[in-house]
Amino acid sequence: MIQLGDMTLTLNDPLTLGLLLGSAALVILLILMVAMLRAAGRQTRAMDPMVGQMNLLAQRVQNLSDGQQQLSGGLHHVSEAQAASQTKVLALMEQRLAEVSRGMSESLHGTATRTARSLGDLHQRLEAIDKAQANIEKLSGNVLGLQDILSNKQTRGAFGEIQLHDIVGKALPSDSFTMQATLSNGKRADCLIHLPNPPGPIVIDSKFPLEAYEALRRADTQWERQEASRAMKTAVRAHIKAISEKYILEGETADGALMFLPSEAVYAELHANFPELVREGFAAKVWIVSPTTCMATLNTMRAVLKDARMREQAGAIRKELAALYSDVDRLGTRVENLDRHFGQAAKDISEIKISAEKAGKRARRLDNFDFEELAPDTAAQPLLVSTAEKKA
Repeated sequence: MIQLGDMTLTLNDPLTLGLLLGSAALVILLILMVAMLRAAGRQTRAMDPMVGQMNLLAQRVQNLSDGQQQLSGGLHHVSEAQAASQTKVLALMEQRLAEVSRGMSESLHGTATRTARSLGDLHQRLEAIDKAQANIEKLSGNVLGLQDILSNKQTRGAFGEIQLHDIVGKALPSDSFTMQATLSNGKRADCLIHLPNPPGPIVIDSKFPLEAYEALRRADTQWERQEASRAMKTAVRAHIKAISEKYILEGETADGALMFLPSEAVYAELHANFPELVREGFAAKVWIVSPTTCMATLNTMRAVLKDARMREQAGAIRKELAALYSDVDRLGTRVENLDRHFGQAAKDISEIKISAEKAGKRARRLDNFDFEELAPDTAAQPLLVSTAEKKA
């Protein structure tokens, strides 16, 4: 029998035998486990050097693997750098090639544009040269035609008449002159200017002996120049005398006439080398004019015509001025009437404003029931309404 505290166990009890056997098995198991742990410890201590060698070998393998990885990474970086550098070089080369190509294209385009522009300018210049050549040929033909005209007396006279008509038509009104007018002596004047008296109508002659001047221009020797000068003096004197006798008629025309030279060169030649002929013309009351001086003379004549017509219309102008004065006086009277009406209207408007203000005050008092403010006799007596309020 076994006594455990308050519990009593008997060896004959199967439960007790089971517990004892279990406890014995547990003890044996623990003993075996301790023995196995001790054997394992001894085996572990025997394998420690080998484990150290294995760890060292594993460390070296790891180091070798790390070195290989670093080498692989370095090679990878080198490869990437080389690829990037190669890509950059290729891109740079492509860019440079593109820039060179673009520059060459722009240069070729600019060269082509400049070439085309130069060809266009050259074409225009050639066209201008062709036009100038055509104008020169036309001018040469005109010069030859002018020479043909001036070489013939009749055509030269017609040329002078046309030029004179053009100048007179631009300077004077159309009713102030007559071309190819016939005088009382039967002579026909190239142009007759209808000036008032004084000085009266004045004749302009456009015929001039040009042969003597042409001979003077063609003279090469001293003898030829003397002969041409003598012939020119004779021709001009004869022409001045003819104009004085045919176109200066007392009581019909002015006491002078104009000799029109269609060439400024002839006019300059006379005043430069033949001043005595000019003085003789003044003495005979025949004034020599060129196209330029003729225009100035005609402008003076236009002023004279304008003044004469103003004098003719002086009566009508005075009549119109009197009518204008009456209109102005009538306008002043009407303005005074209108001003008086405006004053009356302003007075009426002022009275209307006063009536409106009074009516507004009364309306506000009635609206506020302010009857006490009214005068005592206001309620008993009817309100007095002024003339202005009646008008309002």
